[in-house]
Amino acid sequence: MEKLFHKRWLIKSCFSLGSANALNIYRCLSSAEVSTALRPFYFSVHPDLFGQYPDERIINENSLKQLSSYIETLQQRRPARPTSVTFYLRSRSNGTNVSKKGSFRSVKIDLKQRDLRKTVLSILKSCDLPTTYVDNIAPAPKQEPSFGLEIRKPKFDENDPIFGAAILRREVKQGKDGEKLSVWLEKNVEQARMKLAACQPVREEIIRLQITLQDALGVQRVLWDCGWNVTHFRGCLQSFQALARHHPDVMHVLKGRTLMFGNDTGVSMDGHVMLNSGEVRHNWLDLIKNVHKHDIVLLRIPSFEKAVSRVLRDIRVVRRKFQPKVMAKHYENHLRRLTTSLSDHQGRFGYPREWPEKLDKFELVVETEAGPLMVSPTGQFIVPASCPGSLVVSFIDGNMEEATSLLLRYKSNKHVERDLVQQCVDEFQLAALHKDDNITPELMIACCKQMLQHQEQLRRNLLNTRIWVTNYYSVLSDGEMCIPWNWKL
Repeated sequence: MEKLFHKRWLIKSCFSLGSANALNIYRCLSSAEVSTALRPFYFSVHPDLFGQYPDERIINENSLKQLSSYIETLQQRRPARPTSVTFYLRSRSNGTNVSKKGSFRSVKIDLKQRDLRKTVLSILKSCDLPTTYVDNIAPAPKQEPSFGLEIRKPKFDENDPIFGAAILRREVKQGKDGEKLSVWLEKNVEQARMKLAACQPVREEIIRLQITLQDALGVQRVLWDCGWNVTHFRGCLQSFQALARHHPDVMHVLKGRTLMFGNDTGVSMDGHVMLNSGEVRHNWLDLIKNVHKHDIVLLRIPSFEKAVSRVLRDIRVVRRKFQPKVMAKHYENHLRRLTTSLSDHQGRFGYPREWPEKLDKFELVVETEAGPLMVSPTGQFIVPASCPGSLVVSFIDGNMEEATSLLLRYKSNKHVERDLVQQCVDEFQLAALHKDDNITPELMIACCKQMLQHQEQLRRNLLNTRIWVTNYYSVLSDGEMCIPWNWKL
């Protein structure tokens, strides 16, 4: 399945980078050569790698669109406007000038070259990827355009890279469309059950360790919010238990709090003590000793949220549904920055006359500087902290109707989703039924309804399994089965 994703994305990229001018003989790199050269890059930023990180997935998708447009402009020999794009990549090493987050890192790429070859080299070098393939391609001599000559479109044969890619894309689509849930389950359910049984002692050990920590430290909950499997979770719990035994004098600050192992170290906006599952215990201890400093920031956040609300006519400043955890100190800076931007705009230009006196029926989410400006599937206005006040006002003004409709739909769907999930768990006696963050209640409802509709055909293969609803088929190392929400029987 992983190979299928790679082929699918490579083909999509190949055609998005191509154009009607893709065969001009004066270009140094052909469309096929560009696709081949950037193949390691595409595999590193593939949006499907970030299924549990919707923010990073959206950023990569949007950046790929901008990059594709930029390269296509160069291929058409038109002037390209310089721009910058940000990508999240799976980390391989501790590169310089790269801010790491969990198991991936962010890279900013400046697109300012006017030459296609230089652009490809810049992309690869920015991501610390090899440039050997491009270096070995001899630049084609630039030819002067011939006027008055008829240019004939070359004929394709089956060995042509572009024509071959078209065939491959069609075959991949046919293969995916033909992949049925019933067939996939027959092939994979036994393997999933074997892995599930092998991991059962690990799950039981995790429950025992969680209870032990709750009893010993007065911790309210011990949670896992990381893409690693349950074996890694057990390792984190064992390491933390050893840390608590060696430093019992500082553990009192965790009493009554939620302890969460994830991709960051700090205190989240919900007040959860977050420990990076990939860090050493010394860093965990340092945070626990300084939790009180983070709590001071946490106490200031409601005031900053209220400031944003006041400057934008009492709009409700909320936290994004299905959002990865954000540290309190970062969130405070985002709120401060957006408040300043909106205050400046209000003082200079005011707000549209047709706006209601209050915007308290709308929800606003303030995110990182690199985040998207969008209306979420749940009806919230998602605004990056770096967005100018004028752009925020214009965006809200043009999307009020859509936000209202989505917000009302979500309020209704979330209750329906909860009931349908429970029905599926009961009907198939599932050990667990979860979903990716990018699967909205509407999509989950469609999936659950279809499961219940075909319960007779599915019951045998789904009985006592763990299901994760996402966008692809896969069996995880701990026995969980990933299925797409829009599966076909």
